[in-house]
Amino acid sequence: MDLTDARWRKATRSGNDSGACVEVADNLPGRVHVRDSKDRDGGVLTFAPAAWRAFVAQTRRH
Repeated sequence: MDLTDARWRKATRSGNDSGACVEVADNLPGRVHVRDSKDRDGGVLTFAPAAWRAFVAQTRRH
């Protein structure tokens, strides 16, 4: 998977003090990529946009 053009941004709910942050790249067609900001060379989770929207909507409810 080529993520060279991915534009990563920190999740809006991530805190500045704990370092427990998630970064999201949603600028590539057809996929949303998520990674741990403390381990940027580690694994990346990939979601279909509809699945990502459903996940985000569900987390906002809780």
